[in-house]
Amino acid sequence: MVSDRITIALDAMGGDRAPAMVLRGADIALQRHPDARFMLFGNEAQIAPLLAKLPLLGKAASLYHTGEVVADDAKPSQALRAGRRSSMRLAIDAVADGRADGIVSAGNTGALMAIAKFVLKTLPGIERPAIATMFPTRRGESVMLDLGANIECDAENLVQFALMGDVFARTVLGLLQPTVGLLNVGSEDLKGNDAVRGASARLRDGTIPIRFYGFVEGDDIAAGTVDVIVTDGFTGNVTLKAIEGVAKLFSESLRASFHYSLSARIGYLFARGALKKLAARLDPRGYNGAMFLGLAGIAVKSHGSTDAFGFANAIGVAVDLKVNGFLQKISDELARLSNVPATEQSAAL
Repeated sequence: MVSDRITIALDAMGGDRAPAMVLRGADIALQRHPDARFMLFGNEAQIAPLLAKLPLLGKAASLYHTGEVVADDAKPSQALRAGRRSSMRLAIDAVADGRADGIVSAGNTGALMAIAKFVLKTLPGIERPAIATMFPTRRGESVMLDLGANIECDAENLVQFALMGDVFARTVLGLLQPTVGLLNVGSEDLKGNDAVRGASARLRDGTIPIRFYGFVEGDDIAAGTVDVIVTDGFTGNVTLKAIEGVAKLFSESLRASFHYSLSARIGYLFARGALKKLAARLDPRGYNGAMFLGLAGIAVKSHGSTDAFGFANAIGVAVDLKVNGFLQKISDELARLSNVPATEQSAAL
């Protein structure tokens, strides 16, 4: 339950099944966080009839009409220039103005990053924000970034991602000394491109006080070899989609196997409880909601194809970040680790 009144701005028109999915997701999130309040930005003609069917949400939400929407195929620069009255931009503006504590959108990722970076600004010492989320592993959970915000990265970008990932693991996962690894095509020092090798050299020289493990490979992600996996946005996004695809394939194949014969269906009755726990742990919707690290404001990206359950979890990420004082913690940690004065960091919030 939310201890203090928290307001989350929602891009009600973002996502494959918006606005219905967004509103149903907010309704589920409200049941988990009864004290939360929502600002809904979108087309009133589409939203109002749906909101009327959700009386609890109707009491906890305020609707702000706009007929403009950022298209899924819109270029970030186009959305930034022409989308000043879009549902996405108005929701972000609400955070910048202090009317909302965070923004959640399932819309165009590139546009969301571009607008959020322009409006909310970045923390001092951070050149590029990165998208981070958590993955289930054999050891628990790991953080991975970047997941698509920066297709091309140099060594300095990767070093900053490592620093932000370390802070995220400390503040969100509660780890005292998280281990950080660079995703590469091999564990040997000579493997990888110039950016990866350059970042590795920087992280090994001792000037950045984090626990750098070294290079990790794709199979280390599920193994939980490190607590934080750092990579560029191209590789990270491909990896994310591959993991989601494998999880879906596994789930569908397992379900089909238990319908193969009578004995298999009987076996399912005995294993049903354990299988439900397994399905819940591997369900990508349970980990939906990626944080834009490095911004001076809370911005959470939901998967565009998620359902109401997944979107509710994305809202939960935004609420948890606010409740746990994530922005102040990451500001303090960045100041400590990068030797940026805390007063300068706090001024950006």
